[in-house]
Amino acid sequence: MRHFPIFLDTTNRNIIVSGAGECAVAKLRLLLKTQAKIFVFGHDPEDIILQWAKKGLLIFTERSLKKNDIKNIILIYGANENSIEDARIKAISNSMGVLINIVDNLNDSEFITPAIVDRDPLTIAIGTEGTAPVLARNIKKQLEEILPTSLGILARIGQSFRNHVEILPMGQKRRNFWTKFYFHDGPQALQNGGENEARNSLNSLLKNTLETKTDIGRVHLIGAGPGDPDLLTLKARKLLHEADVVIHDQLVSEPILELARREAIIVETGKKGFGKSWYQDDINALMIKHAGQGKHVVRLKSGDPTMFGRLDEEMSSLDQAGILYDITPGITAASAAVATINQSLTKRGRNSSVLHLTGHDINGFADQDWRILSIPGTVAAIYMGKRAAQFLQGRLLMYGTAPNTPITIVANASRPNQKILDSQVGSFSEKLTNSHIDGPIIFLLGLAPRDVFSQLQKSSNQIEMVIS
Repeated sequence: MRHFPIFLDTTNRNIIVSGAGECAVAKLRLLLKTQAKIFVFGHDPEDIILQWAKKGLLIFTERSLKKNDIKNIILIYGANENSIEDARIKAISNSMGVLINIVDNLNDSEFITPAIVDRDPLTIAIGTEGTAPVLARNIKKQLEEILPTSLGILARIGQSFRNHVEILPMGQKRRNFWTKFYFHDGPQALQNGGENEARNSLNSLLKNTLETKTDIGRVHLIGAGPGDPDLLTLKARKLLHEADVVIHDQLVSEPILELARREAIIVETGKKGFGKSWYQDDINALMIKHAGQGKHVVRLKSGDPTMFGRLDEEMSSLDQAGILYDITPGITAASAAVATINQSLTKRGRNSSVLHLTGHDINGFADQDWRILSIPGTVAAIYMGKRAAQFLQGRLLMYGTAPNTPITIVANASRPNQKILDSQVGSFSEKLTNSHIDGPIIFLLGLAPRDVFSQLQKSSNQIEMVIS
């Protein structure tokens, strides 16, 4: 993030615009919405600038900006449409320690002005680091279409009532109050009886909220999917945004955690094969503690919580504590991994079932029915098998799996650092070791990436033809 977004208080502050042409007019249309005192310096002013000056909306001086004009100034805009003059203004602003924006010149600007959706006092700023203004304008257009202008009126009414609402406890109950006002009671009252009716609805809503029993805490056991935030379900995204507390495992990606509210308590409870880890009992206790305080807790698990996620242990502890919970499934790693190699987990004529296995269980490396795995055409997704790769390879070969059976290694499925290694049972352990890849890994036994698989199948057909 090169440009850090902030909202600057312009009350009783001074801003200068150097330039009086069309470029300056475009910036002034935005700046005149602020509470700053605006000073404009330039030659051959546009008529609209003279009109604004006549109305007292800004102070115009028909000459170039000078150094002694910069007094108590917080921002300067260089809108001269002349690179030499803009460079002169930049040198002056730098000498005075005032931030400057040179319009349409990202490299020489010390700040940029985002595209803005104005529902005063609700303001949405959209920035693209100056790289794609057209994209920002398009997003602004879409937001303006879906956000009614009445939101600004409701926000002002709500702002004047905030002190009264402090009687409600912080957290879910207070959020529910404002949600109901802004998206139900407020708009309805505003439509039926105007601003006075909307203000009256706040008193009624506060009275009803105070009389309502305090919310009971709840735990949402949610699958975060393989890592790509776009693969998160809509329900999971909604619950994550509403959570008071987010308890997540170490494999949940940072972009997904960014979807949580800034005010939420976020706790990583990593469970690692080697090294420092959280005990499951401690994770259970943490969920019960926060839910017992009436908070909405999201227990966020990578992939799908019902797949090798120790879900039953967590549900049992919540049952014993009398805590309500629900489960929101996620896309499991096998589904994401097989999609990345353009294959399917089942295929008519090849396999009518698929095995989901783990490389580890509570006793260490997990033993399986290796003879089933050796049957030609078998497809299996093997989770958590990185440290067990050599063990898995030995068992598969020992029980008759052909050494040339394809096995694909997918690391960080669906993430930007995803890596795919196509291999065979006879050599995949060594290939994995030599690759030095990091992150969550899944093995797809019996499957090769589609292009490689097609080549292997073509080669196999040629051999059969020679033999026959």
